[in-house]
Amino acid sequence: MNSLLPILLILIPTTAYGLWYQRSRGKIRAKHTAPESALTAEILGEPLGSRATLVQFSSAFCTPCRATRLLLESVVSTMPDVQHMDIDAEAHLDLVRKLNIHSTPTTLILDSQGLEVGRAVGAPTRDQVLKSLSAIN
Repeated sequence: MNSLLPILLILIPTTAYGLWYQRSRGKIRAKHTAPESALTAEILGEPLGSRATLVQFSSAFCTPCRATRLLLESVVSTMPDVQHMDIDAEAHLDLVRKLNIHSTPTTLILDSQGLEVGRAVGAPTRDQVLKSLSAIN
């Protein structure tokens, strides 16, 4: 029994962490930012959408980034008032630090003024993206 105790002491917290990690990845969390921290076309390097903008931070060797890019491009293709931007996190480290991007893919959902209204860390689902875009007027 004494030899099983160290194994259980390691197995239980790591299993709990793994379950939490799986549930938290890809979910879009609502966020409210102050107007002075709005992201502009000058900061991002591309024009914002007239209703919303999806800003994806990705890296070259990130497999979920490719899937997220394809998903967001297909969603945006049916919405002319929504813009999608794919930003290489490695090439824009100052922006990554400023926005507290800790992993890729991370997708920011901006309103027409460039205010962050949502964030997904990991690959979001199509339904989550559509639901968050429908909340933006």
